[in-house]
Amino acid sequence: MNLAGQIEQYLPRQLMELVKDISGQAANLGQKVYLVGGAVRDLLLGYPNFDLDLVVEGDAVKLAQQVAETSQANLLAHHRFSTAKLRYENFTLDLATARKETYARPGALPVVTPGTLMDDLIRRDFSINAMAISLAPNDYGELIDPHQCRNDLEQRLIRILHPGSFTDDATRILRGVRYEQRFGFEFEAQTAQLLKRDISMLDTISGDRIRHELELIFREKRPELAVNRLGDLGALHRINPSLKGDAWIAEKFDKARRLKKPSQLPSLYFCLLIYSLRQRDIEQFLARLNIPAKLSRAMRDTLRLKTSLPLLDKSSLKPSEIYYLLREYEPLAIQANAIASDSSMARRHLQLFFTKLRYVKTALDGEELKRLGISAGPEMGKVLQMLHKAKLDGEVSTRAEEKKLAQSLSLKS
Repeated sequence: MNLAGQIEQYLPRQLMELVKDISGQAANLGQKVYLVGGAVRDLLLGYPNFDLDLVVEGDAVKLAQQVAETSQANLLAHHRFSTAKLRYENFTLDLATARKETYARPGALPVVTPGTLMDDLIRRDFSINAMAISLAPNDYGELIDPHQCRNDLEQRLIRILHPGSFTDDATRILRGVRYEQRFGFEFEAQTAQLLKRDISMLDTISGDRIRHELELIFREKRPELAVNRLGDLGALHRINPSLKGDAWIAEKFDKARRLKKPSQLPSLYFCLLIYSLRQRDIEQFLARLNIPAKLSRAMRDTLRLKTSLPLLDKSSLKPSEIYYLLREYEPLAIQANAIASDSSMARRHLQLFFTKLRYVKTALDGEELKRLGISAGPEMGKVLQMLHKAKLDGEVSTRAEEKKLAQSLSLKS
């Protein structure tokens, strides 16, 4: 099957010209280049995907260096792994030398050695990612599908390529569920059986790798679908016994999408995912996944603030009281609780802080208070705080009003 015409229609002109240039330069070096993996899958499905993976039968790093010199790309080369990334303004190209992999033990990173295109395709996670398209001039556009992967695409199936796939690398369980829910596919029957058998192999995977797979899930359009599916399969339980995927998660994730920019959503999803955990559970979760410090603080604050929500469930609270109850918490924790809380009053106060109160500043600063005769130290700190409270509560609104209040406070002290 030749897909030359589809490639021409699928890729933007600039990217198409670049791919042809790379193929020509490879041919001059006696190498062959293939488009592989997700881009082939998405081309056949009609999904846009312009971050391309290219496999080189030859020296991928040498080829990438030559391309970078002629196309002014930003080059990042990994000689140890024989891979390179070319960054352009609107897309990236990943080049890798064709390779084969072996696993010393379950969950270990693979030992990689040079190989053929066929070696490279059989090492892939699922059949839908194990196709290639030749970019060589003599058979440009030819689909290479040694494992009948196109048939799986047509039948909307997720299938592993060998029975030990999940044992070798159990992150494929998380990845497979992500693909299943993104495309509306289902696991092929034997793959489904092996997945359930090998759920416990998630224990062999490092926390960093599990966290990375969750981050990828959280970048999907509807990550709650994958989270709920992982809950049904028992995969969430292997990560932390208290994690749940349910209707509550689906509702809160959906609400989060209406409030947050896409680039900020993964962190907010993490805070919502752990909302039902106890303090003991959260420490286990943070340690297991090696969560970075800033996100760890936000997740701890999410649960700490959750226990303090009754203080916010009062209609009589002044804006300044709301501010000083919440000012020490991470913004992500405040937004997570604003989404998750059952109390409409608490939600209203959390949103008021998040959207308005945290930005309120006094017009006067310490230097101006000095000029008013207020000495630095505890007295000035007290005046600044009282000015801030008055500004929050709408008792002063202009610089002149702040100055008048500061002078009266100074005389009282």
